[in-house]
Amino acid sequence: EVYVDHKETFYCGCGYDDKKRVNAKSCGYEPRKNRRRGERIEWEHVVPAHALGHTRQCWREPICSTRKGKSYKGRRCCEKVDPQFRAMVSDLRNLVPAVGELNGDRSNFSFSQLQGEPRRYGSCAFEVDHKARRAEPRASVRGDIARTYFYMQQTYQLPISDKQQRLFEAWDRADPIDAWEQQRTSRIDAIIERKRAKLAGQIVGSR
Repeated sequence: EVYVDHKETFYCGCGYDDKKRVNAKSCGYEPRKNRRRGERIEWEHVVPAHALGHTRQCWREPICSTRKGKSYKGRRCCEKVDPQFRAMVSDLRNLVPAVGELNGDRSNFSFSQLQGEPRRYGSCAFEVDHKARRAEPRASVRGDIARTYFYMQQTYQLPISDKQQRLFEAWDRADPIDAWEQQRTSRIDAIIERKRAKLAGQIVGSR
């Protein structure tokens, strides 16, 4: 619903079809390693689920259990027992369509400025330093990323380091809000409002 007329991947700017198949020729993307995963889009968390949940009790302690009594923790546990985590991890403002391979390669790495990293994805301006666990996005989405982090910080009290704060402030200035980002935000807000209205109607109807 949000991307119905804007089918373009976030990190590479590749087009994709209704079946979520990536058009690599539209953006010059070339798979680094995982060609199969690179053929489809996946929904990427700009702020990784790990950053949202790793300090929470359900992530750190095995407070959940299977039907067979086996204890577990981590993301799966948080999604089961922590409403706040579920709200964060499903927040549409934090989800973008990305080439599957890039989603996997980015993992839960922090965003950064990388120097001298080779381009491993053809013409796609996305760089990953697996050893340093850092990723650098193309310049045209850096402000979008910064503002997503600021939104998550304000809405969910997400901690951001001083170094990242300075980086995101610089990215916010260098890449201001464009028409598509405004439209995307408006569409997401409309979806949220409809859900709230529907929920309110259900509550009133149940009284």
